[in-house]
Amino acid sequence: MARILLAEDTPATCEMVRHALTSDGHSVVVTQDGSEALEHVQALSEPFDLLISDVDMPGLDGVGLVEKALKARPGLKVILMSGFAAGLERADHLRPHTGGILSKPFTLDQIRAAVRKALG
Repeated sequence: MARILLAEDTPATCEMVRHALTSDGHSVVVTQDGSEALEHVQALSEPFDLLISDVDMPGLDGVGLVEKALKARPGLKVILMSGFAAGLERADHLRPHTGGILSKPFTLDQIRAAVRKALG
């Protein structure tokens, strides 16, 4: 299964996504913000198959994280999620580089389907 990096600052959403994906057999590393997630992406250890990030986070937000992560790991697959229309609009230029952009709230089936699609 896939090695997934999750960047999400809302504990309930983070736990829901982590639980759904680990139940499907994926390995999930959880971070609370974009800076912490970027450190994981740039680390020389085993690379991630997929980055799932909230768009709206304090500090380095999801848009900045994805832009920097794709420079560090050009083939990295990405899913963005946001509960705000403005957040989705800010991420629109990244749509060609992502496996999808999910609007919150979403269901477990929706996040699982997005992960399957992104991983191909």
